[in-house]
Amino acid sequence: MVISYPILAALLASLLAQVIKIPLHYIRKREWKFELLFSTGGMPSSHTATVVSLTTAMAMTEGIQSNAFAISLILTIIVMHDATGVRRQAGQHAVALNQMAKDFQQLVGTLKHHNLNNYEKREQLKELLGHKPLEVFFGALFGLIVGLILYSFYPFPKA
Repeated sequence: MVISYPILAALLASLLAQVIKIPLHYIRKREWKFELLFSTGGMPSSHTATVVSLTTAMAMTEGIQSNAFAISLILTIIVMHDATGVRRQAGQHAVALNQMAKDFQQLVGTLKHHNLNNYEKREQLKELLGHKPLEVFFGALFGLIVGLILYSFYPFPKA
């Protein structure tokens, strides 16, 4: 059984986009951060790469006039908008809330003049949720490239 080209394109784009985040982070920060393989946010947007690769596969196999392409294109637009909009704003809110919690801890410590072991420390909110427009752009470009390259190598059944 051969996995369908659109599914394979989407999954491969997602996996490769997550993997490439690790060396890109190393180039920028000079530190290996393997947990990026399972994280959201960062360069490139793996969500965008996934849906763009799926949309590319639909265009290549079904044509741009097909319902399947139309559905995947609308899904792609929604995901890309969400990545740069709602999810990015949520990440910015997390930064502000984490800073407020840190400031509050310092205030409590100053007011009590004793060890803060009694104060319940909360886990920080995840700050890297969404994407900058450039990260989404490169996610889209990455997904398009994966979809096109995979199309040229995919073993389509002979008719």
